[in-house]
Amino acid sequence: MTLNILQSSIGRTVLIKLKGGRTIRGTLKGYDHHMNLLLEGSEELREDGASNKLGVIVIRGDNVVLISPPAD
Repeated sequence: MTLNILQSSIGRTVLIKLKGGRTIRGTLKGYDHHMNLLLEGSEELREDGASNKLGVIVIRGDNVVLISPPAD
């Protein structure tokens, strides 16, 4: 089920919540069986409403708390 949702989210913008409270938004370009994620055009969303541009990043699956798929 989870991998089906990830597969259908490739090429679309997802919201990722990480351990430690950080939130990242970006275009999902790929993932692996460890749920490591490759994001393009990513940015960190800060609590004060600002954002930091990150570009292309890899997020280790063991740091992911939540993946919010795109709204349809």
